[in-house]
Amino acid sequence: MLAPTGSDLQRHDVGTTLAGFHYDIAFLTIHGKSRYPGLYVWLRNWKKIPVKIPKGCLLLQAGSSFEHITGGYVLAGYHEVMYTEDTKRAKENVIADMDKDGKERILWRVSSTLFSHFRFDTDLSPMSELSHLFTPDQASKYKKMTAFEKLMEELRATSMTKDST
Repeated sequence: MLAPTGSDLQRHDVGTTLAGFHYDIAFLTIHGKSRYPGLYVWLRNWKKIPVKIPKGCLLLQAGSSFEHITGGYVLAGYHEVMYTEDTKRAKENVIADMDKDGKERILWRVSSTLFSHFRFDTDLSPMSELSHLFTPDQASKYKKMTAFEKLMEELRATSMTKDST
């Protein structure tokens, strides 16, 4: 699923949260390079770092379905998008370029994020190949369920549905 998002940088200023701290339900979240900086990720040690995706590269983050199928061996990646001083500087550079050559430039931060999901009936039971790595806590936390059941679990946890199935 391709889910482009955009923020009009002329309507915001430094410190604005453009996409709050979260992880994704998907198997994988695939971030492309944005015209403007502002994407942050959290490392396993909970250190927050800015992302700088080189030209021609992508950033892949595990989603909660990936975490589930690996029994927590791979954790879902947390991220957010903020309007930072770097974002503002990049916007000001684009405006300066417009003033020099008179060409219209885009003053929106656009991100075309791709989400990779499992088919609804896929079994997300933790992979037996990794079972020797699971602690008893992990074995009880990551139960047998389908991708649809995982989706519903996540939606209920975020109050996105009242469905009790």
